[in-house]
Amino acid sequence: MNRPSAPRLRWDIFCSVVDNFGDIGICWRLARQLAAEHGQEVRLWVDDLASFRRIAPAIEPAAERQHCGGIEVRHWSTPFPPVAPEAVGEVVVEALACTLPEPFVAAMAARRPAPLWLNLEYLSAEAWVAGCHGLPSPHPRLPLTKYFFFPGFVAGTGGLLRERELLSQRRAFQRDAAAVAAFWDSVGLPPPAADELRLSLFGYGCAGLGALVERWAGSERPVTVVVPEGGLANQVAALFGAGEAGAGAHFVRGMLRLHVLPFLEQERFDRLLWACDLNFVRGEDSFVRAQWAGRPLVWQIYRQQEGAHWPKLEAFLDLYCAGLPAPAAGALRAFWLAWNREEGVAEAWPEFLAARETLAHHAQGWAQRMACADDLAGNLMLFGTKHI
Repeated sequence: MNRPSAPRLRWDIFCSVVDNFGDIGICWRLARQLAAEHGQEVRLWVDDLASFRRIAPAIEPAAERQHCGGIEVRHWSTPFPPVAPEAVGEVVVEALACTLPEPFVAAMAARRPAPLWLNLEYLSAEAWVAGCHGLPSPHPRLPLTKYFFFPGFVAGTGGLLRERELLSQRRAFQRDAAAVAAFWDSVGLPPPAADELRLSLFGYGCAGLGALVERWAGSERPVTVVVPEGGLANQVAALFGAGEAGAGAHFVRGMLRLHVLPFLEQERFDRLLWACDLNFVRGEDSFVRAQWAGRPLVWQIYRQQEGAHWPKLEAFLDLYCAGLPAPAAGALRAFWLAWNREEGVAEAWPEFLAARETLAHHAQGWAQRMACADDLAGNLMLFGTKHI
């Protein structure tokens, strides 16, 4: 959609790192897109710069203030320093269930005019999201109003993070054998063989992984699995009788070759998803990026107390499986549920793998349909210009 040029606004985005990478991954992508594509002035407050550095190597963890990728990055320290009201941006984003520091909220209340305060919520496909998107919530004591902004997959929500040229860049990469080969060479691997299944494995851990590894090892075709260093890589290493598995470690069993990669910065992680035949992802940021990859995927949802994550998982499955042939939809649903329940994973794998060609075609169509809607950053801009 063509929109009139928006005014240049100052944005304060607050991010509290919860599960190491997902929250900061979302906020960093959003901050860069607001600056690069919409010409906005963005200040990103982050409480864990060491984790931030894993996806943005230029970040200096000890710096209280720095600039990176056109963004002013500030350390969200405790106690929070005093802030002058005029230093507060026109838009303040409270991202992903974090709580703004009280000194900053006081400065927001003293600012004239008051800033637009947006509570950027987690992504969900649940039906109630569209009804709550954009609702105001007056502060109980201060002259401030917070607006709830929900990302989503359907009309009436805030959309998904998607850079302007993302899909065209992805298509060009996937069609360029030399570019794909150069990527694999950069992480120390040859290009896939003609009959090889190559998949990425990124998750929180799964009790059923051992049986799945045995299933891969007994495959009739070569299977190469790449896993980023960290907790899941260590779980895999234990299955091979090893201790912690750092970047560069590799394991072999039967037809399975498993390689541990260094944790990749965002642009290279995107290309990893584009280059693989199938991607296991987790949380929210990698989940959305795997959808834009146009490849079959397996989502491990972030676990919540009292099973609150199950309705979210089922809601997305209902949406994503609509239009899929019944056998492929059933295979996908069965494997995703097994992976998240951590049981029956190996048993559900053969039918899921057998449906891969259908799922690959569906993944391409899904990405194209999602790209027909306005993206999250653009919707935030539109909301901001209407309310300021």
